[in-house]
Amino acid sequence: MQSNLELGVIGNCQISALIDKRGRYVWACLPRLDGDPVFCSLLQNGTGADPQGCFAIELNGFASSTQQYERNTAILETILTGEDGTQVRIIDFCPRFRQFNRNFRPVMMVRIVERISGHAVIRVLLRPQTSYGAQKSLRQAGSNHVRFEAQDMTWRFTTDMSLSALLEERLVVLRERICCVMGADEPITEATASLSLRFLEETRTYWRDWTRELAIPFEWQAAVIRAAITLKLCSFEDTGAVVAALTTSIPEAANSGRNWDYRFCWLRDSYFTIHALNRLGATRTMEGYLRYIANVVAAAGDAPLQPVYGISGNTDLTELIAEKLPGYRGMGPVRVGNQAYEQVQHDVYGAVILASMQSFFDQRLSTPADSAAFQQLELAGERCWLLYDQPDAGIWEYRGRTRVHSFSSVMCWAGVDRLARIAAHLQLHERSEFWRERARVMQQRILDACWDKQLGCFTEAWNMPTLDASVLLFAELDFVAINDPRFVATVDYIGKHLRRGPYLMRYNLDDDFGTPENAFNICTFWYINALATIDRRDEARELFDNMLKQCNGLGLLSEDLHPTSGELWGNYPQTYSLVGIINCAMRLSRTWEEAL
Repeated sequence: MQSNLELGVIGNCQISALIDKRGRYVWACLPRLDGDPVFCSLLQNGTGADPQGCFAIELNGFASSTQQYERNTAILETILTGEDGTQVRIIDFCPRFRQFNRNFRPVMMVRIVERISGHAVIRVLLRPQTSYGAQKSLRQAGSNHVRFEAQDMTWRFTTDMSLSALLEERLVVLRERICCVMGADEPITEATASLSLRFLEETRTYWRDWTRELAIPFEWQAAVIRAAITLKLCSFEDTGAVVAALTTSIPEAANSGRNWDYRFCWLRDSYFTIHALNRLGATRTMEGYLRYIANVVAAAGDAPLQPVYGISGNTDLTELIAEKLPGYRGMGPVRVGNQAYEQVQHDVYGAVILASMQSFFDQRLSTPADSAAFQQLELAGERCWLLYDQPDAGIWEYRGRTRVHSFSSVMCWAGVDRLARIAAHLQLHERSEFWRERARVMQQRILDACWDKQLGCFTEAWNMPTLDASVLLFAELDFVAINDPRFVATVDYIGKHLRRGPYLMRYNLDDDFGTPENAFNICTFWYINALATIDRRDEARELFDNMLKQCNGLGLLSEDLHPTSGELWGNYPQTYSLVGIINCAMRLSRTWEEAL
């Protein structure tokens, strides 16, 4: 069976797992989001007749399966149906709930298996691996548990099913419910079933309470809620980091070599994620991320900021190849680490300021930012001023060239502009005027350099007749007015040259790996937002509805899709893409007053 991205996501902001439509764990890293994948069959060229690196419940005489989330939760339900109509339900989740006045989010995955109807005969396959597929995990059996050695931790699988049947992979008749708990190597001091069901109910309550507090739009509510929950699962609560995706090396297109490890925190991507969650009123993730930024900046000192950091703030993300994993559908290489950490990307300073801005204005926060925090941000502002007209690798992280990229320049301008606004709010009038004047100078120079009169559009780099989709953000960032004729013309020009059917490419020129083949989902969402901005709302709504249809069966998106087949490609679930769903829904939805 060929791997695909019809995958459910469970997690608790400490760990996560990807589960395919037949209820098989195909990707799960321990003891945290960027850890060693103890289940890694997603990158082992399919999950065929004898899968390795997985945790599966095989129904004898299997015919079909369905999958859905419990409403407004991160609890996944898979139903296996046999040829004779027999049905088995599998419930998967990672516990997360309030306990002792804090969020309880253990290194733990819980699976509950129960018969719905018929004579259910199952076989349980528990086949973890370690060191990125290099070897099977060494195991040691206890009375009702199995202990496994992994690269980063020893973990324990506790169950109330027959341990002999589990270890020998024998067929068993499923009469009573089976509960399995995978996690830290610690004894469970109550019955496995009792703990599993108690944690299930507590986790269900947590997520339903969390979603109840979201300020969602009237239309597309289910899509927005699912995107918001999944974005939350991509945060690492211990430090506040937000990863770009939960996977590594799902290629951007078939056999493209564009295989990257996205289990890290990009300062730019995280800003857009936090901004989207803020629009929904989910401010706690922002507070955690601001703590992460503060620690990263403090650790950097006078050194330049990297575009990407590890989820604990670590700076060395040296890129290695996992030789024993053939890759998604055999399309290696599988990369661990990301060499982009060495790149120069000037937009990061603006991203830090923009991400921090709300903390000065939002009275809901437990500790609003003050003048001392502003002084720290001014250091990033100085970098914006010094670097906005200097070459860098740009938003698309070119590995083979540098230019003065328009998006990086505009993000630097946005950082300086927001400093002026923050200073005015704090009644630091002299500093406000200082930064406002710098923003004025920067804005004029950028406009002169990236507006191409002959093409009639904004370009991707200073004084170069080349195009990319990032210029669609100019109005979103308040760099130009939404009715600026130059922005309207740019949206039109991009639609003619980067659009492929209802989707948008990042750019249409060769890069380090040739010409991109697949559309980049966030760019399509940027285009939809831009259309709405310039009053082409009907067209924007049509394209948005189409994008929602391209989500997998659980409402999730990866980074890229094929513009003809609609097949999903790239790392998954992609936070950028989920941000696009939220932002477009918020922009395009009728208001509650209009609808009711």
